Amino acid sequence: MMMLAETNENRYNSSMPTQRILMVDDDRDIVRVVRGYLEQAGYEVLAAYEGESALHMLRSGHPDLLLLDLMLPHRDGWELTRLIRADSALANIPIIMLTARIEDTDKILGLELGADDYVTKPFNPREVLARVRAQLRRSQRMNNASAPHLLQVGKLRMDVERREVHVNEDLIELTRTEFSLLQALMQNPGYVFTRSELIEKALGYNYESIERTLDTHIKNLRRKIGDDSKQPASIQTVYGVGYRLSEVA
Repeated sequence: MMMLAETNENRYNSSMPTQRILMVDDDRDIVRVVRGYLEQAGYEVLAAYEGESALHMLRSGHPDLLLLDLMLPHRDGWELTRLIRADSALANIPIIMLTARIEDTDKILGLELGADDYVTKPFNPREVLARVRAQLRRSQRMNNASAPHLLQVGKLRMDVERREVHVNEDLIELTRTEFSLLQALMQNPGYVFTRSELIEKALGYNYESIERTLDTHIKNLRRKIGDDSKQPASIQTVYGVGYRLSEVA
């Protein structure tokens, strides 16, 4: 059930540049309510109601974050995510998926395609606002890196500033979330992270829905770095606790 925002909550700091959010959903009532919350918090909000116009606004409006419904006319959210992640000019935009589909396979597919988070309908707009803030903080931390950060653990080499990961000499493609999780692991080789601790360290926030999909992110990371899925030597499962990156990777 959607609730009205408190008028005195999280007022916009006018000394900060306005961040722009593109919300794509064919339900105009949902767009209207969520837009109200986001604008009250100081964000500029663009709206699209189907996939084709969303793609045009992405390329012309340069939003800082995308709120994307899965079930859209013309181009659905999955197709849009594929196109965004394949386009070098758009690939780094954070994507939060909005979905009425509760099946885990739908959520996992979205994450595998490169979504950073998802919210299941019906939702509280205040939760959407919290997730938007968390994703934008995370993006800002990445963009504010002032000096090169090179991490090397065994066969894994990460250039944090360039956002590149090599396995031996091979460049691999990671989603934003996969990159952040691997970065946290590579910054602390040998350390055993609890599941919630790893999410908090990598993403800057923790929600039950993200914790439920952590195994999917780790599975994808293992596959991309060439780790044996049955007996992983690099990203190891510590049963009953969480995960660690082997110091020799």
